[in-house]
Amino acid sequence: MNVIDTLIGGLLLGGLYTLFAIGLSLIFGVMRLVNIAHGDFIVLAAYIAYLVIGATGLHPLVALLVVIPIMAVIGYLLQKWVLNRTMGDDDVLPPLLVTFGLAVIIQNALLAAFTSNSMRLSAGSLQTSSLPLGSIQIGLLPLFTLLMAVVLVIVLEFIFARTRIGRAFRATSDDPQIASAIGVRADHIYALAMAISFATIAIASVFLAMRSNFDPYSGPARLIYGFEAVIIGGLGSFYGTLAGGLVLGLAQSFGAQISPNMQILSGHLVFFIILALRPRGLFPKAP
Repeated sequence: MNVIDTLIGGLLLGGLYTLFAIGLSLIFGVMRLVNIAHGDFIVLAAYIAYLVIGATGLHPLVALLVVIPIMAVIGYLLQKWVLNRTMGDDDVLPPLLVTFGLAVIIQNALLAAFTSNSMRLSAGSLQTSSLPLGSIQIGLLPLFTLLMAVVLVIVLEFIFARTRIGRAFRATSDDPQIASAIGVRADHIYALAMAISFATIAIASVFLAMRSNFDPYSGPARLIYGFEAVIIGGLGSFYGTLAGGLVLGLAQSFGAQISPNMQILSGHLVFFIILALRPRGLFPKAP
């Protein structure tokens, strides 16, 4: 086993898992909501990118300039007109049921519109280019994916810690009633948080579609990987989400060296062990 090669491969894979997880971590941190349809929205965004690229001929990364606003608007309207109506005092079941229903609808709508054939977005030369590091070749696309994940985590951490809208997010998360009393519109803040979450979903979808095939039923696996990364890192922590994604990627990478059949299982086992030993994750947000 080439340990260095496996280590680098795991970190690069962890970057993709971090992209899956950032949106989940954001909306949980703001409104304590778990979006069961998160993975299916990633796939939906990938199909939107496929349509945009087919109509314009743009490179997938350039197409993000179109896909991100589309997904942000979808997220804002979904939260404002649907999910806000289901959110009550510490009652997490209605939003879970609604997002579960959305997951079923999205899967079947995509199946009807695009059939079950798998698709992939062509990244051109970026897909095959690599960066030499001694005797190891590092793919530029996986490296760019990891860098994008790190940048998103830093940007979101800055927004939440240093900006006015970030203070509104934190105030609403801590106590929506008090936040409303001082003039913060909780429904609008929740919708903005979901819009940002869906913008990260758009980014994750394009990087996923450039790196692997996708089909209408690819969503649940993306949800599982994202959810595991969030739990491993610690709920509500963006840096923890990055750490969780990297840990999950490393676990799968080293598991694949033991046996190809162990790749996915090893990630689930690490998730279970960490959940059993540290239920709040490795780097939980301070209460």
